[in-house]
Amino acid sequence: MKKKRLLVMVIVAILLISSISPALAAKDDKVIYINVLLNTDITDEILAELGDFGQVKGKVVKIDALTMKTKESALDDIRALPFVAAANPDAERGTGPLDTVPVDNFADGLSTWNLDVVNVTDFGFDNRQGGFDGTGVYVAVLDTGLVNNWRQYFPEQRIATEYAKSFGGGGGEHGFVPEQPNKWEKDTNSHGTHVTSTIIGYSLDGTPVNGVAPMAKVIPVKVLNQNGSGWSSTIAEGIMYVASLKEGPLVDDPVVINMSLGGPALDAIEKTAIDYAINVGVIIVASAGNEGTAGMGYPGAYAPVISVASSGWFGEWQPVGNGSWWWNLDVIEGFDANHYYISDFSSRELPGQDLDVAAPGSWVVGPYQLQMGKTSYYFLGGTSMASPHVAGIVALMAEKDSGLTAAKTELILESAAIPFAAGCRIIGNPDGSTSEICWGDDATGHGLITADAALLAIP
Repeated sequence: MKKKRLLVMVIVAILLISSISPALAAKDDKVIYINVLLNTDITDEILAELGDFGQVKGKVVKIDALTMKTKESALDDIRALPFVAAANPDAERGTGPLDTVPVDNFADGLSTWNLDVVNVTDFGFDNRQGGFDGTGVYVAVLDTGLVNNWRQYFPEQRIATEYAKSFGGGGGEHGFVPEQPNKWEKDTNSHGTHVTSTIIGYSLDGTPVNGVAPMAKVIPVKVLNQNGSGWSSTIAEGIMYVASLKEGPLVDDPVVINMSLGGPALDAIEKTAIDYAINVGVIIVASAGNEGTAGMGYPGAYAPVISVASSGWFGEWQPVGNGSWWWNLDVIEGFDANHYYISDFSSRELPGQDLDVAAPGSWVVGPYQLQMGKTSYYFLGGTSMASPHVAGIVALMAEKDSGLTAAKTELILESAAIPFAAGCRIIGNPDGSTSEICWGDDATGHGLITADAALLAIP
């Protein structure tokens, strides 16, 4: 009798274990949001079959792409479906870490060191160089949007409000990407505002500061949230939106995208959206990333994108306490490699990545608000600051030749860049100390780019 009871208890224990294990496994099988790229058109039959693996949250019909909510264990099965070209978890995107120093000494000015370096201005006022200012070119800034008092920084005529847009959601939030009416001008992060200021310039408490392409029109496209992060599915929606503008109302106008953002992996939908936009005539510029020797970020590292590393100038912070150095020190004409360096944070090129050119990204001044509605200005350092210099130069190039393709533009920039060999520099710091910064050939791409050299290379 005891043996029979023991046998029953063992059987019950086995049954309990077998019933509990799937529940434990299910608990470990977490919900994920993925991007799915098809190798054929989206059909009701495909949607129904994918529905067996989870919930389809959104569609990007022009590039046969979907976003889905599913279980982690289903990802390999989805990838194995005959109509699936690629599937991956929605990749996180962000602006990268920024160095900030508050600006507390704004005097009259206004050519700034970074604009002087790329030869769009010279020392003093009324000093545009090269004869081009970006007239007739649209630059879409895919970023955090603009702060609510952006009109205190930018002329209304320079912001294409009729095309401004905001996209939210993404893999870490809802799994789909909804539009957000008017949120593009309610940013509390300020990153997109600072980036925009490099392209078109800004008002410094009433004093006009030049920009690389001051007569271009900026299209704010908010694809990052209020803390400066986001998802590749949202970036792809923003890119496709700009592509639709190029196919529609802006079909006869040059259109450039600036993306001062990135993440560690190339997303399938994002890549396809980039390819689509370039195919319809959009030129895309992106930051290389702020990860130093850890390698470049994507989409900047993707070859068809024009990627930008961050360079600095030896005159930074000199003499000590000269808080207005950024506008009252003249950059010497003609290139002297001893006067420049590659920022230590600027991402280096790893095998399989493509770094194109370098531009000023160290301690660039622009609007950066810490309090809503209260104007303030900061020095920021990051490849996020370097990228809009090149986007602005591309706008000047497109003004000169409206038929430029992305591939031709990249080739011109690479051939016109000033070669910048590996080396080390001793640079000054804000507190009067010095630091040694070193870089290799993997940090410079084809070299430092200037507007005059790029324009001269266009017949």
